[in-house]
Amino acid sequence: MRFQRLGDPGHEIPVVLDETGAARDLRPLTADIDGTFLAGDGVARTGTALRDGTLPAFDPAGLRVGAPVARPGLLVCIGLNYSDHAAETGAEPPAEPVVFLKATNTIVGPDDTVLIPRTSTRTDYEVELAVVLGRRARYLATPEDADAVIAGYAISNDVSERDFQHERGGQWTKGKSCETFNPLGPWLVTPDEAGDPQDLRLRLAVNGQQRQDGTTKNMLFGVRHIVWYLSQFMVLEPGDVVNTGTPAGVAFGANDFPYLSEGDEVTVDIDGLGRQRHGIGRA
Repeated sequence: MRFQRLGDPGHEIPVVLDETGAARDLRPLTADIDGTFLAGDGVARTGTALRDGTLPAFDPAGLRVGAPVARPGLLVCIGLNYSDHAAETGAEPPAEPVVFLKATNTIVGPDDTVLIPRTSTRTDYEVELAVVLGRRARYLATPEDADAVIAGYAISNDVSERDFQHERGGQWTKGKSCETFNPLGPWLVTPDEAGDPQDLRLRLAVNGQQRQDGTTKNMLFGVRHIVWYLSQFMVLEPGDVVNTGTPAGVAFGANDFPYLSEGDEVTVDIDGLGRQRHGIGRA
């Protein structure tokens, strides 16, 4: 299934797309797509309602697309998780996942404007596969146990300010947590429809120029391992989001790609998960 939230920020309407791609109103079942909905029987009840044809049609025309999950408690990120990206930044492949947190209020809709911070000189982009939790993950016994706690997948753009990240104190959070720095969506796609998370193609273009074109096959640490690993250090709750790293092609890498500028347009897509298209503005 593909879940979506439509409408103005803070007033999004939850919908699900049926087998024809038409939107169906989820408000008979839930007020929002959040941790409570994902942790309960909301997904199962949605499947039943779709099969029974009991969800009313919904016209999405003219409505903003919001992030597909509301109010995550944590936004956890994995750095340097693709061998080609580690190489282009001059970093050694890590022996364990590199973990950092990103402020959850960075999350915006997939087509919302991304704002370059006022003092920024190196705002960068990173296409990433996002994992959304549907059950609590606490001390999972094996990586295979991750399957039972994953609600689905989405596209994430882990926007980064490289001076803030590397030159302003040597820690990453402030280079990752500026407003609008995490477009998410357009859909939350359930695992049965998303397919193998280790066999998805990721692409990002700026003003039509292809910058990133990679595959999740090249992750140093796969999705299951990441969720299991994180559960040994923190408790992940339903609705939490995990960004799983980016392939080569970022502006910070060993290439001639420029950083983002006001007026740029960024398109981001991952196989089966939809497409983002957001403009770049300035705070």
